[in-house]
Amino acid sequence: MKTLKLFAVMSGVGLLAAQSGAAQEAAAAATSAPPAIDTGDTAWMLTSTVLVLLMTLPGLALFYGGLVRAKNVLSVLMQCLVIAAVMSLVWIILGYSLATGSDEKAFFGDFSNLMLSKLTEDSVNDSIPESVWITFQMTFIIITPALIVGAFAERMKFIAVLLFTTIWAIFSYVPVWHMAWGGGLFADWGVLDFAGGTVVHINAGIAGLVACIMVGPREGYGKATMAPHSVPFTVIGAALLWVGWFGFNAGSAAAANASAGMAMITTQVATATAVLAWMFVEWLKTGKPTAVGAATGAVAGLVAITPASGSTTVFGSIVIGAASAILCYFCATTLKRMFKYDDSLDVFGVHGVGGIVGAILTGVFLRDPEINVASQVVTQAKSVLVTVAWSGIVSVVALLIVKVVVGLRVTEADETVGLDQASHGESGYSN
Repeated sequence: MKTLKLFAVMSGVGLLAAQSGAAQEAAAAATSAPPAIDTGDTAWMLTSTVLVLLMTLPGLALFYGGLVRAKNVLSVLMQCLVIAAVMSLVWIILGYSLATGSDEKAFFGDFSNLMLSKLTEDSVNDSIPESVWITFQMTFIIITPALIVGAFAERMKFIAVLLFTTIWAIFSYVPVWHMAWGGGLFADWGVLDFAGGTVVHINAGIAGLVACIMVGPREGYGKATMAPHSVPFTVIGAALLWVGWFGFNAGSAAAANASAGMAMITTQVATATAVLAWMFVEWLKTGKPTAVGAATGAVAGLVAITPASGSTTVFGSIVIGAASAILCYFCATTLKRMFKYDDSLDVFGVHGVGGIVGAILTGVFLRDPEINVASQVVTQAKSVLVTVAWSGIVSVVALLIVKVVVGLRVTEADETVGLDQASHGESGYSN
């Protein structure tokens, strides 16, 4: 009987040991297993990626295309289309590696993931496939240099546009991305930039200002009529930008969650407010509200809410939308006339100024009561100053290089004929 009892005890101990070993093995396996992919998050990010691409093709292309003269409409569409192709490859070849890479570096990542050498079908970024995250961020590097096109529209050589935007993307867009989102300088400071106030809009706006000054004004600027040739194109483009921006802002949550929901509602509210604010200011000043003004106001609101969309309150989004519209209207009209720079399609006036307004006010209107407002505003201001200086310096150097290599602008004769015929041998419209 004692033998049977001893056998039973030993059997129980063995069974417990076996169960403990199995549990340890299961825990180890769970620790080493890749994070699980959430199909809901993945579906939302696939959708967001398409929405952001829609912002450039055809949203921005039509918005800009309608604002230029008829003889230059194809040149703008062509620049947006080809920039989308070039930036897709820049991001894959070295951009993503330099933007992400090591989070221990302040300004750049590293070269460890060139040509996406680390990417596999099983690679995961939080709860979505890394391939989806990479493509989502690819649409950001597509639209950012395309925004700059509006500053020097109707006068820059096509090859110069491609060379400048490529150099600028590598040495300005990528490092600011790393500073804000790759664990670099801005991340260390605690800067709030949910979807690209510094990375996209201030970055592009400053580049646009530098470029329009260095390239020089269009022939006849300030004397000849340079009215938009197709206001319907511009309004349709703005509408597509508005729709696509939900992917831009709500998609930056990288998940189908409450953060995405708040980004969506604040984006809509800020944009609606900005449309009305711009319209009423223009109405009071000129006596008539214009479709171009309302469309531009929408873009100003979209720009300004971008950095704040993940952290602001609904009331904050109203203030941000109104402030951006009023200040951008002033800069796109009075300030531009005062200093006589030819920012053709108001890249600095809308994206640069709107981005700065949004970045600063991000620190004022916060959902998190534990964040100190004064301290956060100072932090936001520091990120704005660094972005302005960084983009400005890179833009000057890049334009000087391009000027030496291929020249910056077309001849006076080609500008008179129009870039559609002079650069591409085509016309937007038949006679």
